[in-house]
Amino acid sequence: MSVIAQNNHSRTIANGERSRLEQAAILMLSIGEAAAATVMQKLSREEVIRISETMARMHGVKVAQARQAMNNFFQDYQEQSGINGASRTYLQGILEKSLGGEIARSVINGIYGDEIRYRMARLQWVDIPQLAALIEQEHLQLQAVFLAFLPPEVAAGILTYLPEERQDEVVYRIAKLDDVNRDVIDELDRLIERGVAVLSEHGSKVTGIKHAANIMNRIPTNQQILLDQLRERDEDVVDELKDEMYEFFILSRQNTATLQRLMDEIPIEDWAVALKGTETVLRQSIFNVMPKRQVQLLQSTTARLGPVPVSRIEQVRKEIMSSVRSLAEEGEIQVQLFAEQTVE
Repeated sequence: MSVIAQNNHSRTIANGERSRLEQAAILMLSIGEAAAATVMQKLSREEVIRISETMARMHGVKVAQARQAMNNFFQDYQEQSGINGASRTYLQGILEKSLGGEIARSVINGIYGDEIRYRMARLQWVDIPQLAALIEQEHLQLQAVFLAFLPPEVAAGILTYLPEERQDEVVYRIAKLDDVNRDVIDELDRLIERGVAVLSEHGSKVTGIKHAANIMNRIPTNQQILLDQLRERDEDVVDELKDEMYEFFILSRQNTATLQRLMDEIPIEDWAVALKGTETVLRQSIFNVMPKRQVQLLQSTTARLGPVPVSRIEQVRKEIMSSVRSLAEEGEIQVQLFAEQTVE
């Protein structure tokens, strides 16, 4: 079951009720670490990120909201037939008894994909440029097999980093793939181990950038001077810092004047896309600065759009935050990047 995917096809949410994504986060926080980890293992990379971010931001959950999340889950559970597809172990046991080990493995691999696909899934967390560098010096057939076992969006990203004169040949070889022999599988295993080693070696990069961004967000004065000094050392680091500092959720903490300026600057259609799947607190912050008629227009535009690809939502959010950054740097708006504590 995909917890996040259900969010796109959920029932209409009543006023005051948490979104389905937030309800999934409440459920994950309620079932304990071990059970939540088991659920996480069934999710895609994008789903893990979305549910984790939502879990990290949960606050002020009322007892009624927690109870509603639980009730919705059990209602969904009760609506299932109770009959599930056979597990891989169950099927393999039947086939081995009826067909023999080798034939059974061949049939199982045809149904589920070879066991290599599961191990390849770990590489979704390695940066695409690093994965491209990992396979760039390998022979074309191994490159093709490597990409074929990855999710399409990851494989497409890697392909763009390979030399252009080789891309069509790699795609052709992917199209012609049928069975993969044991020797190639062994080579893939070697690449996977190297890829996981890359992930271990460079895994702290994102954490480091985020930590530096949090520090920058707390600096009360001379922030721009420090950024300028960092830019002299490494422009890429400054760009990454700003990407982390100007994250879409910070709009929930902006004052009325800033949000109203953004509403004037950004088309309603973009807001309709960008606010899909966001936390209640962020949507409410936007709604609070809009006239009632404009809120109704935004809601009707959102409903008319229907399901929107996550990649499209992320792209629109990036465009909005790029506008926010530009307006802030030009002095047109004041942006509060960090949620400071306040006193009466």
